[in-house]
Amino acid sequence: MKISTKGRYALRLMLDIAQYGEDGGCVSLKDVSMRQQVSMKYLEQIVTQLSRAGLLKSVRGAQGGYRLTRRPEEYRVGDVLRITEGNLAPVACLEDCPNQCARQEDCMTLAFWEGLRDVINRYVDGVTLQDLLERRKESQSDSFV
Repeated sequence: MKISTKGRYALRLMLDIAQYGEDGGCVSLKDVSMRQQVSMKYLEQIVTQLSRAGLLKSVRGAQGGYRLTRRPEEYRVGDVLRITEGNLAPVACLEDCPNQCARQEDCMTLAFWEGLRDVINRYVDGVTLQDLLERRKESQSDSFV
């Protein structure tokens, strides 16, 4: 499994809005684009997906932009990635539930792939936007000696 640029940029976008839109404030896509060095056009595609999924709210006007619909600790990284990447299954046969593979009864590797899928999902669902923001703050404070 490889996370695409869309998934990586979606996570960066959400973190930027969480960081700079504290207390429910709006963050302009232009500002995110400059800070994250991602084109506005690409961010517009991503923000549309995230808004449709209910993770972001668009606000019009001079002080408009985008804001989170929930607190950063309520967003799991897995939720953001699944919106942009789809299913995070490491192999195609695990994308359907129940498994539709004709070889599933005889597959000697199926249990391995299921275990890998479970580890991936537990990890991405066990980390929130708030966790990533706090890790960033900790790493920055450690560098001041």
